[in-house]
Amino acid sequence: MSKNSRIAYTCRECGKHSPKWLGHCPDCQSWNTFEETKPSTKRGGPPVLLNPALELSMVETEDKPRLAFRLHELNRVLGGGMVPGSLVLISGDPGIGKSTLLLQASSGIAGKGSKVVYVSGEESPYQTKLRGDRLGLKGHDLYLVTETNMDAILQHLQDLSPALAVIDSIQTVYLPESPGAPGSVSQVRECTVSLMQWAKSASIPVLIAGHVTKDGSIAGPKVLEHIVDVVLYMEGESLSTYRLLRGMKNRFGSTNEIGIFEMRGDGLVEVENPSLVFLSQRSQPSTGSVVSATLEGTRPLLVEVQALTSTTNFGLPRRTASGIDLNRLLLIIAVLNKRAGLSLANQDVIINVVGGLRVNEPAMDLAIALSIASSFSDRYVEPDLIALGEIGLNGEVRPVPQMERRLAEAARQGFRRCVAPANSASDVRAPSGMEVTGVTSLREALSGALRGRQQSKH
Repeated sequence: MSKNSRIAYTCRECGKHSPKWLGHCPDCQSWNTFEETKPSTKRGGPPVLLNPALELSMVETEDKPRLAFRLHELNRVLGGGMVPGSLVLISGDPGIGKSTLLLQASSGIAGKGSKVVYVSGEESPYQTKLRGDRLGLKGHDLYLVTETNMDAILQHLQDLSPALAVIDSIQTVYLPESPGAPGSVSQVRECTVSLMQWAKSASIPVLIAGHVTKDGSIAGPKVLEHIVDVVLYMEGESLSTYRLLRGMKNRFGSTNEIGIFEMRGDGLVEVENPSLVFLSQRSQPSTGSVVSATLEGTRPLLVEVQALTSTTNFGLPRRTASGIDLNRLLLIIAVLNKRAGLSLANQDVIINVVGGLRVNEPAMDLAIALSIASSFSDRYVEPDLIALGEIGLNGEVRPVPQMERRLAEAARQGFRRCVAPANSASDVRAPSGMEVTGVTSLREALSGALRGRQQSKH
């Protein structure tokens, strides 16, 4: 082969290029996947420019309404609905409820008189009909397509021209001209690009369901998340009926919003009062249990933090965190040891956020610290009290944003006292009937909150 030859080789699985043939791809670890890439022999003139360059100030905008669903929790996470021509990826564990959510959302749009195409690569029309009957869906204007060939799917979409297209799932479809089996990196990427090009040109939104791997990440290439406009992740505990829909990426709205659903026999039902749900099984009074208010986007949620401390039987005590970052728990334990005088060096510490909710907000620090101290000292926190505040390394309690919204939600749920940073307590206007106690240090917070009687031991 001549040194001036432009022949190269490309991996059909991940698209990696190489100037010479390789038996083993260093990127995707596949074997015998490199194929010769033939050089182009065309030596024509300059390419035809289909889209001229435009100055941003001269681009005309058209106010197109979003496609709103009947599921308001879905609209909340999307930022008000689906933007025309957008691609939305919904992923989650098997059996979490992705197909149920997609079918309910599709039926809601079709129920308004708009045409919807539902492409199912995993179920037959009979199976989808059975699921629709169980959900109580009529199915008018909802067209089922059981194709896996992307060319055939695009032809159906072109002929029907729907208001919404649903692909369930992207790992089951394939392009005949693209190498690799359905679900491979190249197929998933090329099929998603084809859907994106059709959606942008037709200005029709597309909902895509995606599988996840064992570690919880979206199956297929990471580039899939870069191609789509919105990435939503559906999560929930295996033994819980509640499902959380969380935004991981959103080009048209915030990623801080969450939608909360309950899985029932007739499908997913929206949870109108999530704070009440997360506190429904709270036993009063109980040591190691403290309530705090966290913000998920614009929505304040009351969550219960439970802690359990016990003397370890091993040389190294265990630290277990469910619903919060483990490193944050280690920081709070260290501050309790150093600044508050709690000897936790020989204590196993277990923290759980009730309801399967995961919270990453520093405003939960004070509630976590109080729950640990409550369990360690066997003294309970008063049941009508909530705790808000970030804890610094020196044991100081730092202010948190949007205190008034958090306190308003707490007052609505019947809470009457709040332990909060002194700076926030002095600036906020407390709701009627709510007493806000300002504290500057963790020691002060512990002495003010752990005023319940000593719990009797059995």
